[in-house]
Amino acid sequence: MTEQALDLRRSVQIVRRHMVAVAMVAVAGLLAGAGYAVVKPPMQVSSALVVLPSANDVATQIVVASSNPVLSGALGSAGPPASVQALRSRVQVRNVAPNVLSFNAEGKTATAAENTANAVADSYMAYVSSRNSPVGRLEVRLLERATQATGTSLPIHLISTAGIGALAGALIGAVGALVISRRDRRLWQRDEIADAVGASVLASLPVDHPAGVAQWIRLIDRYEPSAVLGWRLRNTLRDLGLIGSAAAQSGDAAGSSIAVLSLSSDPAALAIGPQLAAFAASAGIVTALVAGPQQDTGAAAPLCAACAAWPPPSADRSGRVRAAVAERGYVARDPDAALTVVVAVVDDRDPRVAGTMHTSVTVIGVSAGAATAAQLAQLAASSADDGRPIDGILVADPDPADHTTGRIPPLVVPARRSMPSPVNGMPVRANGRRA
Repeated sequence: MTEQALDLRRSVQIVRRHMVAVAMVAVAGLLAGAGYAVVKPPMQVSSALVVLPSANDVATQIVVASSNPVLSGALGSAGPPASVQALRSRVQVRNVAPNVLSFNAEGKTATAAENTANAVADSYMAYVSSRNSPVGRLEVRLLERATQATGTSLPIHLISTAGIGALAGALIGAVGALVISRRDRRLWQRDEIADAVGASVLASLPVDHPAGVAQWIRLIDRYEPSAVLGWRLRNTLRDLGLIGSAAAQSGDAAGSSIAVLSLSSDPAALAIGPQLAAFAASAGIVTALVAGPQQDTGAAAPLCAACAAWPPPSADRSGRVRAAVAERGYVARDPDAALTVVVAVVDDRDPRVAGTMHTSVTVIGVSAGAATAAQLAQLAASSADDGRPIDGILVADPDPADHTTGRIPPLVVPARRSMPSPVNGMPVRANGRRA
């Protein structure tokens, strides 16, 4: 039962994650259902009743009433049906009493259904009442003409059919999302990301998505996180040893640096470093933001251009934010900067971190659903091979359905216990002597 509950919860999370696609398929189903209701409107049904002289041969009379001669005689007054076959598909004859035949006819409108039922009933009575009738003359009479048709109205039919189409579309979209997710190797949950890298998730934060140089400059100069997010970022810097409690209050910090590594296929994660630098500057810490060097120059081109153009004439944080672009892995450290934030983008197909300048702390920035376990593991391995182990992970735009934390518990080595002596139960030291 537990595994089934987990599978159900996981399936619901996947469907919620693809809610936009599921909704689009549901809307398509709704439109298809509405279109079908217009093309195939609900049929109206009306009945005419004919009384037979006796109930001895009702089965034969039902066959006669549905025969070609009777239907051919009704074509002229039945309305839309243009052939005997079309008329037969809309008329049903059955007995509702021992000697009473009911001529039930369908039509797109109430008038068409009534006319068809009456036309077939009249044709049958004329056929069996004639002296030259091939089936023998019968004295039949009309008990009740078709005067009132019944059936579903078009608005109700439209609503119900469109609703069924929307429900079917939503179901198809949900199944499609589940099928696609089985093939999708990207990681959405913080625990999965942490397991792939072998480091804990330090913080999760929503990020801006600047598209041009001006928007990057505005982010660096004007970024103001909420109180909750600001406290989270402050704790992250403190956990990494980049600032202390006293430094956070006074605006000072020991000259320290952090590199934020991200993949070229993950543009959202590129904003983590600039937002971290902008937050530190807003807290009164003189911060240097360094862009590069980039393994994928195209992914970070607007950010590099913004750093090269910094500071703009109207910058509010020009005294607390210094920006630069690293070339060939080297940039002169600003002696006035208490914190240096280096942003590096590596190729997601062949991640290599060797060209990135060394910092005291290295973290990976990744968005939920933007990287596979293999890509993150290769990035972490490349960083470790260059002498820079990963100190933590920052997750951008976390999945709202993710309730995991990504915190890896520290490895606890059990303390060695003294073994009791088999003679008197006294503990034995490592050298073999009794305590």
